[in-house]
Amino acid sequence: MKAIRRFTVRPVLPEPLRPLDALARNLRWSWHPPTREVFRAADPVLWEKSGQDPLRLLAALTQDRLTALAADERYVRRLGEAAAGLDAYLSDGRWYQEQDPAALPGAIAYFSPEFGVTAALPQYSGGLGILAGDHLKSASDLGVPLIGVGLLYRHGYFRQSLSREGWQQETYPVLDPGELPLTLLREADGTPAEIALTLPAGRVLRARIWQAAVGRVPLLLLDSGVEDNDRAAREVTDRLYGGGSEHRLHQEMLLGIGGVRAVRAYCRLTGHPAPEVFHTNEGHAGFLGLERVHELLSGGNPAIPDFAAALEAVRAGTVFTTHTPVPAGIDRFDAELIARHFGPSAELPALDTEDVLRLGRETYEGGQPHLFNMAVMGLRLAQRANGVSTLHGQVSREMFAGLWPGFDAEDVPITSVTNGVHAATWVAPEVFALGAGRIGAARAEEAMAVGGSPRWDAVADIPDADIWGVRGQLRARLVGEVRRRLAASWRQRGAGAAELGWIEGVLDPDVLTIGFARRVPSYKRLTLMLRDPERLTRLLLHPERPVQIVVAGKAHPADDGGKRLVQELVRFADDPRVRHRIVFLPDYGMGMAQTLYPGCDVWLNNPLRPLEACGTSGMKAALNGALNLSVLDGWWDEWYEPDFGWAIPTADGSAHLDEDRRDDLESEALYRLLEERVAPRFYDRDAQDLPGRWIEMVRRTLTSLGPKVLAGRMVRGYVEDLYAPAARAHRALVPEAAGQLAAWKAKVRAGWGQVAVEQPETTATGTGAEYGASLGLRVHVSLGALAPEDVEVQVVSGRVDADDRISEPHTVPLKPVGAGPDLEGRWTYEGPLALDRTGSFGYTVRVLPAHRLLASPAELGLVAVPAEAKGDGGGVLMR
Repeated sequence: MKAIRRFTVRPVLPEPLRPLDALARNLRWSWHPPTREVFRAADPVLWEKSGQDPLRLLAALTQDRLTALAADERYVRRLGEAAAGLDAYLSDGRWYQEQDPAALPGAIAYFSPEFGVTAALPQYSGGLGILAGDHLKSASDLGVPLIGVGLLYRHGYFRQSLSREGWQQETYPVLDPGELPLTLLREADGTPAEIALTLPAGRVLRARIWQAAVGRVPLLLLDSGVEDNDRAAREVTDRLYGGGSEHRLHQEMLLGIGGVRAVRAYCRLTGHPAPEVFHTNEGHAGFLGLERVHELLSGGNPAIPDFAAALEAVRAGTVFTTHTPVPAGIDRFDAELIARHFGPSAELPALDTEDVLRLGRETYEGGQPHLFNMAVMGLRLAQRANGVSTLHGQVSREMFAGLWPGFDAEDVPITSVTNGVHAATWVAPEVFALGAGRIGAARAEEAMAVGGSPRWDAVADIPDADIWGVRGQLRARLVGEVRRRLAASWRQRGAGAAELGWIEGVLDPDVLTIGFARRVPSYKRLTLMLRDPERLTRLLLHPERPVQIVVAGKAHPADDGGKRLVQELVRFADDPRVRHRIVFLPDYGMGMAQTLYPGCDVWLNNPLRPLEACGTSGMKAALNGALNLSVLDGWWDEWYEPDFGWAIPTADGSAHLDEDRRDDLESEALYRLLEERVAPRFYDRDAQDLPGRWIEMVRRTLTSLGPKVLAGRMVRGYVEDLYAPAARAHRALVPEAAGQLAAWKAKVRAGWGQVAVEQPETTATGTGAEYGASLGLRVHVSLGALAPEDVEVQVVSGRVDADDRISEPHTVPLKPVGAGPDLEGRWTYEGPLALDRTGSFGYTVRVLPAHRLLASPAELGLVAVPAEAKGDGGGVLMR
């Protein structure tokens, strides 16, 4: 018979074992091996059966076993040490507490649609969620006062299996919050804390707030599975990235608007400092800015005069991170759908619907004004924005340049902070032991959390045999895991035990092992390796230098094209000729990844450049000594060196190539690298059977890449370059200042049409147009109703190309001279122009709005240049 309802019956822990509950409910156990060992020691068999989930383990332990553990003095002592270690971790000062507190925000709210913290809390689909989880964990290690905000999806993403024909199939197991490492946020009287949103037609969307403890960082997850909701409202948090447009809109309203309300409730009930900075991880949470504007306008604060002033106050403390390099990856809604959900008779009644729509409309050249773009709203609501690698920052500036008309892409105010990964989560214990054996466990943990190359350089002294021995252990463990998972997959596909004897010969612990695992959109090119199946077969079966490949990845449930790619790969891997050398493992997730990354010798990544925003899987592999074989995209474009990997040549600069021809060229480059460089180096052994040159590349990977790819480095970058400036701006934008800034912007926008700059006059002050000389510049500027303090006049100089475009520009402000404008109303500006570069050199002048509270001179998207500079070659000096 089938149960009509399920719930978890928790064991009664004997007094000596009470700390187990606290240890299980703080997710630090997921990256802290000593704590994990305490749980494993309680029952090693149940620990594995529980999926290494402490709460499931505790629920499965018998009362007799708990009584025996409570009487085991050695176990109780180890438990006490683990509990004391957690208390110290939560209370001791860390990196953040060593900084100047006046210069840093008291708290930061970090919003993301998904969080990949641990497989025991399956609230992620891929890289965005894993990145968000690593961000929280590293913030905890560094002591950054972050509050994470997301949604609790009752069905998670999906579990992937394969049909007999290799077609992806999805299942959505129900998640019971009572079985997850979560606690319900409650009011002082014990009732669950709730937030509510108003939907059209008088409907209400209610949500409760579950808390996960990610070390020192609270993660708030909103759950619409509330009995008082109607059925549609209860299903808002059913699946990650599921449903149609209105369903997605309700999810994003709950995440952004409801998320801010959840943060306010959490701070009110716990005494946590209110956030000064709000960080939007991708556009899904962009409505958080509207809720904060609404707070200011509906709070009865007479110093906030209007929407424009409230918008300035909110923008000052907001950071927006974009993760997509293509417009198709951005959520866009019909403007009429947005209009129905906001305004006097719907949510955020203090806001005018047109003000809301203006924030997200694509009102730029090439945009579609009838669509509401979540990334566009995110950028307009944030004073600071970034991409997630240097190359992605460049791509983002080009993609969103329409929001700043008149500016070159390099002037668009979107910076970059390259992603990183949480080393304590992803480094195999054997690799950690290599470093800890040199500098001690405590210093090794600190090096992984904070970084610093001197400590990572200790790897340089580890003998070749030790490094190679660990690599062999990790490869052998992967082989065992692959066989176990492959057998389970084939049983799901309908195979009987008599058909599966061949699986015992799948993979070889001594063969060069390549890994490829990620989501399966077309641009990641899962099947590029299959471009020439016979050539790949020869690589796999080479008599002296064989290669074996482990592949994993999920296609979106609605992406039949991605599913066809999975099926193509599976059918190739099913071929009896090669199935012992190439495998596809379904249901890729964190549990699989933690064995896959360390066990591979080479990590393969071959996206269409430049469509990989960052791509952190190769970072996780590198931290375990795997070598990257990748297209120069994302982080690899930034940090690649021949000492620790290979770059796959690309044809992305050839605009005339069609997609098929490009894939032909790049797959050929991949095959050649594997045949001529990668495999020969792996199998080039010395008298001790050690591949000395390969091991040196592993060593260089650990010492050179290790400190760079850390999430600790990433989070420090956010703190120093984005959070701290945003906190200063937030403090400066008190209501009166916000009103003044909004009024000044309105004045500048209204008067900018009268701003004009004439061609500059030049006078030589040196020996002419020679390197080291300088020119005197004078330019007349008409400002109309504006004053000199409202603008900055700049000379922009540098080398020029054949089209007179200035590259690597150098900017110097010019100063106004004279007591006022001349009889024609023009102001005169003067200054020197240094000829500090040889070759074709050029300059121009421009006028920009200037105010001490602007984060960037391009913030308003306004610029004035000489009329001739808009045509061909204004201001070029010499060639």
